[in-house]
Amino acid sequence: MSGGFLLDTNTVSELQRKQPSQAVLDWFAAADDHRLHFSVLSIGEIRKGIEKLEQGKKRAALGDWLEQRLLPWFGPHVLPVDLAVAERWGRLCVEAGRPLPTIDSLLAATALVHGLTLVTRNLADFELPGVCLVNPWDQAIDSESTTPP
Repeated sequence: MSGGFLLDTNTVSELQRKQPSQAVLDWFAAADDHRLHFSVLSIGEIRKGIEKLEQGKKRAALGDWLEQRLLPWFGPHVLPVDLAVAERWGRLCVEAGRPLPTIDSLLAATALVHGLTLVTRNLADFELPGVCLVNPWDQAIDSESTTPP
């Protein structure tokens, strides 16, 4: 698989905000859903955020969003952390020459293994050897922001 996008948690979470960024909404509208991928790690981050909320309408609504909208939307495009990702992650951590946040660096390794461009607001967290990045908050919609190199 190559030529698609791996969505960081913050990118997908933006869609659930009361007033999401119009730039992000435009980016998603222009993107081909079949080229969008999500990591099991991001699902875990979203679930963690939901579980930390007090019982109530917001927690229930976000749980429904995850289970009834997000997971079906990505379906077979949810990527695991498998042996290839784990090995690439180990190499990436050494190549970076600095300590890396575990989840962010595993997302970067997932993108590298699958030939995907990582879509995130936090570019600094992912400026690593070989990782292609797109920031939909800043990048205007054009062929370059929805088409990986």
